[in-house]
Amino acid sequence: MIRYTLKCDENHSFDSWFQNADAFDRLLASGMVSCTICGSAGVEKAIMAPRVRPARNKAVQSSEKPHVGALSQPASPAEQAVAELRRKIEEKSENVGDNFASEARAIHDGDAPERAIIGEATPEAAKSLIEDGIPVAPLPWFSRKSN
Repeated sequence: MIRYTLKCDENHSFDSWFQNADAFDRLLASGMVSCTICGSAGVEKAIMAPRVRPARNKAVQSSEKPHVGALSQPASPAEQAVAELRRKIEEKSENVGDNFASEARAIHDGDAPERAIIGEATPEAAKSLIEDGIPVAPLPWFSRKSN
């Protein structure tokens, strides 16, 4: 995949992704690339600065501070608030993983000890819990499962 910064004949600038350079050329020639702002088909590549990444094997010194905008750091006050909320919820809850729906139902029915739990449920299982009057709520973050 390749991202191009494009400019239309009305001087609007926008970015778009293409499978490769040839795909961009074919789509442009067939009139299938248009400005996302005004719809003009008079589009061309704009001058772009190359993205240069540091070497992957460059070791970060332990005395170095993470640079501004590091992905490991919250980028905004809203992200900081969500990170703090997540920390507090995970600290005070038991993660039951994929058993969330059955464990929530067991707690509601009195078959398991009452406690705060977090975990994952399919949309159908979550809907069933709600329809049965079992209080559940989605959390504003994704699981930590890796691919």
